[in-house]
Amino acid sequence: NCSPHTIDNYNRDLMDFMKYLSDEFGNLPSIESIDHLMIRSYLANQQGRQLARTTIVRRLSSLRSFFKYLYKRGYLETDPTSAVSSPKIQRKLPDYLEISEIEALLSIPDKNDIIGLRDRAILELLYSTGMRVSEMLALDLSDIDRSNAIVKVRGKGKKERIIPIGSYAMSALNDYLKIRDKLKVKRSNQALFVSERGNRIPDSKSINRRISKYAKSAGIKKNVTAHTLRHTFATHLLNAGADLRSVQELLGHEKLATTQIYTHVSAERLKEVYEKAHPRA
Repeated sequence: NCSPHTIDNYNRDLMDFMKYLSDEFGNLPSIESIDHLMIRSYLANQQGRQLARTTIVRRLSSLRSFFKYLYKRGYLETDPTSAVSSPKIQRKLPDYLEISEIEALLSIPDKNDIIGLRDRAILELLYSTGMRVSEMLALDLSDIDRSNAIVKVRGKGKKERIIPIGSYAMSALNDYLKIRDKLKVKRSNQALFVSERGNRIPDSKSINRRISKYAKSAGIKKNVTAHTLRHTFATHLLNAGADLRSVQELLGHEKLATTQIYTHVSAERLKEVYEKAHPRA
């Protein structure tokens, strides 16, 4: 149930480990001979290359999944990663946009242009629902219930969830859907969002490029991506008093701890407001 992006990362991580072993030992050792000392040596090599700690942790996670699979299937007598501890990482507070910034961003796409209408619908939907950009790109026309203003999203592990669509986003979607067929769309193509050539938009790269362009036009100095809108969605909900469990459900987080990072953002914001407003702060 892993996404293609996750599978690509696993593959790259395993290939990097194999290359390290080949370089270090002259040839690739047998899988049975790999022990925890080799894995620790690999992690030390990664640190020596000054890779980000998050990258090192992810690569170790890939190795854990791989060796755990081999151990469970009986290919190995022991799992060498079980004796290796993960480096601790400090969770970075996610970037988000202030309400004035998100308003400025959403006003930029040209409503008189086909691509502008599409992009406006994309921005509004991402901010209104907090869905991942990969989830949005996978949407079909049938996933939008226009009469009830809800969307069915297929998240990580192919788990489905229902998210309400705000009135502004629904209006932008309706405007886009009126002109969608002008984008050379084949009848067999049920993708909600399509490219200029009428095909399903394949990945997030082009979306993030356009969002970055709109952000600069709006005078926003931050690095803005589709994921920034997801962070902004969660932060604004919590700042307005939404409970953590509800935000967790809307975001499709499996663990509440993943959602709790946004409470730190809200706390930081409250501290800023307090220090500016209280006479004896």
